[in-house]
Amino acid sequence: MVSDFTFDVIKIFLISFLSCLVAFFIAPQLLKFLNKVQFWKKKARTKTITGEEATVFHSLHKEREVSIPRGGGLLIWVSVLLVSLSLLILSGITDVWRINELNFLSERETLLPLFALIVASIIGLVDDILTVYGKGRYIAGGIGFAKRLALVSLVGLVGGLWFLFKLQWTSIHVPLIGDFPGGIDLDLGVWFVLLFILVTVGSWAGGVIDGLDGLAGGVFSIIFGAFAIISFSQGKADLAALCLAISGTLFAFLWFNIPPARFYMGETGILGLTSTMAVVAFLTDSVMVLPIIAGLLVLEVGTMVIQLLSKKFRHKKIWLSTPIHHHFEALGWPAYQVTMRFWIIGVVLAILGVSIRLLG
Repeated sequence: MVSDFTFDVIKIFLISFLSCLVAFFIAPQLLKFLNKVQFWKKKARTKTITGEEATVFHSLHKEREVSIPRGGGLLIWVSVLLVSLSLLILSGITDVWRINELNFLSERETLLPLFALIVASIIGLVDDILTVYGKGRYIAGGIGFAKRLALVSLVGLVGGLWFLFKLQWTSIHVPLIGDFPGGIDLDLGVWFVLLFILVTVGSWAGGVIDGLDGLAGGVFSIIFGAFAIISFSQGKADLAALCLAISGTLFAFLWFNIPPARFYMGETGILGLTSTMAVVAFLTDSVMVLPIIAGLLVLEVGTMVIQLLSKKFRHKKIWLSTPIHHHFEALGWPAYQVTMRFWIIGVVLAILGVSIRLLG
C-alpha cells in the first residue's frame, strides 16, 4: 500500500509533469497563432518612464522588441486551467485507484490563487491586446496605469476579503523574533485586507523583471518551487500541486523563451504570476519572507525607484539603465549571462527564504 504522504508526493510531481506536457503541446500552436496575428509592438520603446530618451535601452533592444510576439503568458495560465479542470472532471467520473484523488481544487487552498491567476491574466491579456494594436503608451500600457493599478488593487481586495470573511484569517507570521526561532503571529484585524492589497500591487510592480529572454520565466519557476516546498511542509498538498503546476508550465515556457526567445511573456503572464504569488504567500503565511524568496523582484523595483529619485534630486543616474538587469547588459554582459546569474541568485534567495519560514 502507498501511504498518504507518498501519494501526495507523487500527486504534486505528476501534476507538475502533466502541466509541463500540456504546455509543450499547446506552445507550437500558440506560437503559430501569435505570429499569424503579428502580436508584437509595432514600434520599439524610445522613452523612459519619466519621458526622457531611453538611448541605452533602445540600443540594446530596438530590433527584438518589434519582431518577437508577446502573449506567451497565455501558455502558463491556459495550461494550468486545462489541467485543473481535467483532473476535476476525471475525479468525478472514475473510481480507479486514487486517480479520483488527483483533483487539487479545494476551497481553502487553491480556489483563490487559481481565481487570481485567471482573472489577473485576463486583465493582462486585454492590456497586451490594446498595447499591440497601438492603444497604449510605455508603462501605462493599453489599459492605462491608473486603471490597471485599480484592477490589480481590486484583485487584492477580493483576496483580502476572502481571507477575512471566508477563511477568517487576519494574522501574519513574523519569523525570527519573539519566541526565537519560531517567531510570532501578528493579528492585523481588518487592516489585513489593506496589507493584502499592498502586497498584491507590490508584487505586480516586480513584473519589471520581464526584460530579458528567459529571465522572468526562470525566476518565477524558482519562486513557485520555493512556495511548493513551504506548502507541502504545512500539509497543503493541493496548494503545493498548484505551485508546481505553474512551475511545470514555466519550464515549457522557458523552452521557447530562452535565448533567442520565440515569444515574450507579456502582461498576461506577469499580472497572473505576480497576483498568484501574492495570494500563495498569504496562504502559506509567508508574507514576511516573500521579499527574500522574491528578492530579485524587490531588487529590480528598488533600482528603478532609486534611479528615479536620483535623477529628480541629484539630476544624474546611478545606473546606466534600469531595471538593474539592463545596467549589466549596458556594461557588456551578454544577455544570457545576466539571465543565468540572476537565476543562481534567485535559487540562493529562495533557499534562504524557505529556510527562515520553515523555522516557524
